Amino acid sequence: MPTRILWFRRDLRLHDHPALAAALEPGDGTAVVPLFVVDPRLVGAPRMGAPRLSYLCDALAALDEGLHRRGGRLIVRSGDPRDVVPAVAAETGAAAVHWSGEFTPYGTDRDAAVRAALEGAGVEAHAHPGVLLAEPGSVRTASGDFFRVFSPFQRAWREVPLGEVTPAPGRVPVPHATPGEPLPTPASLGVSLDADVIEGGEPAARARLEEFLRLSADMYHERRNLLSSDGTSRLSADLHYGCVSPRAVYRRLDLRQPGHKGFASELVWRDFYGHVLARWPEVAITEFNPALRDLPWRGASADLDAWCEGRTGYPVIDAAMRQLLGIAWMHNRARMLVASFLCKDLLTDWRLGEAHFLRHLVDGDAASNNGGWQWAAGTGTDAQPYFRIFNPVSQGEQFDPDGAYVRRWVPELRRVPDRWIHHPWDLPDDIAADCGVRIGRDYPAPIVDHAQARIHALAFFKRA
Repeated sequence: MPTRILWFRRDLRLHDHPALAAALEPGDGTAVVPLFVVDPRLVGAPRMGAPRLSYLCDALAALDEGLHRRGGRLIVRSGDPRDVVPAVAAETGAAAVHWSGEFTPYGTDRDAAVRAALEGAGVEAHAHPGVLLAEPGSVRTASGDFFRVFSPFQRAWREVPLGEVTPAPGRVPVPHATPGEPLPTPASLGVSLDADVIEGGEPAARARLEEFLRLSADMYHERRNLLSSDGTSRLSADLHYGCVSPRAVYRRLDLRQPGHKGFASELVWRDFYGHVLARWPEVAITEFNPALRDLPWRGASADLDAWCEGRTGYPVIDAAMRQLLGIAWMHNRARMLVASFLCKDLLTDWRLGEAHFLRHLVDGDAASNNGGWQWAAGTGTDAQPYFRIFNPVSQGEQFDPDGAYVRRWVPELRRVPDRWIHHPWDLPDDIAADCGVRIGRDYPAPIVDHAQARIHALAFFKRA
């Protein structure tokens, strides 16, 4: 029986999987080796935190179970994919290896090396779409380049055909003689998890999609920014690991509905940042805007520590940072607020915040995380750059008007009345005593004066 390898990476699902469908090309009697490589350069990287590894282990277990129900199993090997994938191809006599295309700098280099090794040994190598809705290079300007600004990208993106969702295969014929390792577990990867992380894997992802469509999608445009609301999809980790395909999500949306249309735009943002990283891989480590590549950012400091630990003295910032530590996820509006605070109020290098997010977020995605941080820092693709500076008090009052978000994550302020919940330093003495909140003892004083910090930030950027 002819054999092909399906190399799973960030596509840990069986539904709507173009690479899997190609490997199982109907009617030719091919056996498929479903392979996952535990790459030490990824699972052991400092930026690969425990939440993502925990989700990954769940996802691999779910994928193995899905394959088992279809007559197969997941083959796990550890090592450098440049060595492992060609070795498994040689062991199994595979004629071809299929995978979902990658666009991160490491993924691009890795795939090129694997392709060269395979083709040098006479094995076909095929990359397929499936990680993004529209593949990098499919959305271009009139001059043929990639877009630098989101709005025109989105207009052009709408013209790209996305294709239809495909079902999961009924059977995956796997050659059972292929040896593999036990599925990785948090313990085997040395993961010590403090956060309460969502369950990973395709069944859980599909259930979250259904819940979002049933309960939140219709009102997404009105509730998505409310910090204490369940108005977001919570699908970011599922999309990052490909436990549900972006096309399967997009095709379930009714774009005549304002909420659905608003959520579809977020999926396009995800594509945009993927395309930017594919075209300009240097933004992974440096500013997208060349004019801002020599800014004298602050490095590690006591203020950075206070930000990481949720001790800035600004309730909405502290609530968001504690949410991150507590459940390995943060509301998108909160992500913008804390990033603005770190870069603009504290003038601290955005790369330090980006790395902190990747270590602690269950949905840490290199392209989206980088794009979001550079947007907040004013160094990225945004058409309205450095002079956007969020006020943590007014933003808290607007998007957490009753203080429910702050009270959940900053319990020392739970008795503070709504009027002062976002600026507790203004509490009258008698009310502060009743609330049991003395600034500087029960809750930190603000580590910076926002009004003064805003002036300093504007001068900081204007000098550049």
